[in-house]
Amino acid sequence: MLTAITGINWGDEGKGRMVDLLSQDYDIVVRYQGGNNAGHTVKNERGKFVLNLLPSGILRPNIVCVMGNGMVIDPHHLDGEIAHLREQGIDVSPANLKISDRATITMPYHVLQDGLEEARLSKTGAQFGSTKRGIAYVYGDKYMKKTLRMGDLLHLDDSVRKRLKTMVDSKNLVMEGSYNADPIQVDEMWAWLEKYAAIFKDYICDAGAYLDEADRAGKKILFEAQLGALRDVDFGIYPYTTSSNVIGAYAPIGAGIPGRKLDHSIGIMKAYSSCVGEGPFTAEYFGEKAEQLRAAGIDVKSFKPDGKILTITVKGDEETVSEKLRALSPAMIESLPLSLEEVFLDEMEGTDYDFAQIFSK
Repeated sequence: MLTAITGINWGDEGKGRMVDLLSQDYDIVVRYQGGNNAGHTVKNERGKFVLNLLPSGILRPNIVCVMGNGMVIDPHHLDGEIAHLREQGIDVSPANLKISDRATITMPYHVLQDGLEEARLSKTGAQFGSTKRGIAYVYGDKYMKKTLRMGDLLHLDDSVRKRLKTMVDSKNLVMEGSYNADPIQVDEMWAWLEKYAAIFKDYICDAGAYLDEADRAGKKILFEAQLGALRDVDFGIYPYTTSSNVIGAYAPIGAGIPGRKLDHSIGIMKAYSSCVGEGPFTAEYFGEKAEQLRAAGIDVKSFKPDGKILTITVKGDEETVSEKLRALSPAMIESLPLSLEEVFLDEMEGTDYDFAQIFSK
């Protein structure tokens, strides 16, 4: 059985939570597109986890997770994400994580270029609200055939180094000519690749063959999207989209089994839509009522970038309120010019709780 889960709106719908819940009935969970620009927060009986690259099924001990060929993978970020999960008691090994040899590698210069271009665009107010993690630039290079793939880490020979040099030479024309940045050094990039080749060589495999065999054996496979359908590069709010295909129909392709047909496609939505990044937001709600709604949902937009105290009233039992408090973390507001200094309970009366969020510039 093949099932895809994607967001119906712009993302932020709670896909990670739903994948974690539904994965209990599946054998394999696959991420089929995107990179570490995802932010799936999952809270279950094992704790609270924030996932960027790894499929949400990694939190279930009996699930095998696959990172498909449609993904762009930053090995440095993935290494750190795995290390953090291990610190929280989650086992990650080649036995429960398979990385497609066809997935594209996000290089350090993709991340650098993303930040440089977003800074350039922001001078005229034309920025896209990028996560600055290199996603658009690695996908762009992929379609210009100027990237390496995870499978290349299995044989870092002279032919791979020659390709790398060609890519770096091309990238330096942009880095030096357009941004006046320091040139990328081939030796540094090669050493970076060697480091992560040693770490991930046992995880990399023919994911398509693995999934094909699993499907033939009757295994239940769940495909996890990174964002909502309105961020799809073809069918979303272009150009304020991501750089890959998010919709469920792409799941078998991005996973590595393009000849398969989905049995089920599940769309996730929440009571109201929220959206991160720049660009138009259809039917955006302003005013006092909008602020009350954002505050009740502990939405990032409810945080005022003025260094003042903001009091939020949340209705619910103690467990619900505690969960909302735990959801407030610096990672959620990293895009704002503030730092979360303290969160504390102001007063409790019956089922009404007032929280004060103190921010400092």
